[in-house]
Amino acid sequence: MILEVCVDDADGLDAAVEGGADRIELCSALALGGLTPSPGLVKQAVDCPVPVYAMIRPRPGDFVYSDAAVGTMMNDIDYIRHHGLDGVVFGASLPDGRLDAGVLAALSARAQGLGRTLHRAFDLVPEFDKAVNLAVELGFERILTSGGAPAAPKGLAALHAITAYAGDRIAIMPGAGINAANVGEVLGIEGISEIHASCSMEVKAPGSPAQKLGFETPGRRVTSAEIVKNLKHAIASLK
Repeated sequence: MILEVCVDDADGLDAAVEGGADRIELCSALALGGLTPSPGLVKQAVDCPVPVYAMIRPRPGDFVYSDAAVGTMMNDIDYIRHHGLDGVVFGASLPDGRLDAGVLAALSARAQGLGRTLHRAFDLVPEFDKAVNLAVELGFERILTSGGAPAAPKGLAALHAITAYAGDRIAIMPGAGINAANVGEVLGIEGISEIHASCSMEVKAPGSPAQKLGFETPGRRVTSAEIVKNLKHAIASLK
């Protein structure tokens, strides 16, 4: 069972590796759902001892992208390839929630030679089966999904159906809201071999001049090596 941990800074990267993550999803701004990591963080991840996939998402908000935004994503994919990371994570939607086949095809062509994960833009689609077929056709390795729910444990019925439909054509990787206490519910789905989690904890920030000026929020989430270890232990105990 592969545990992928998403991180958005260098300390989180170190904590995920220390805790035993099998793969890293490298981002910035996880509080916004994850954006493209900074050049500096990408360079720090080059020598990571486990595979690293970089998020390619140029802005917060929806996944309906202009031509200019797609151009940014193309450049970011080139940068990730140049620095030798293992793969990229991206998605794109049409205004009605369906996957944008044209944009995804163009980004997939640019990402040839890199591993590819289709992110949770998938959770917005009106018909999961058609989206799975498109992901397979475009050569994605896996789909990250919560089954269309706010958290994977709340989307179990859909995850069962999606995984069964995908079969051995593409990996289905449940993510969102998974922890050591509920991972057993998700791993009860036949065919699941990968799990995605943030393994983070909230750190309260005391009042400070930076907070008063809007540079710091009252609390933020940070990756915890201990939470990664606990989730790995919970997964191992279910085998």
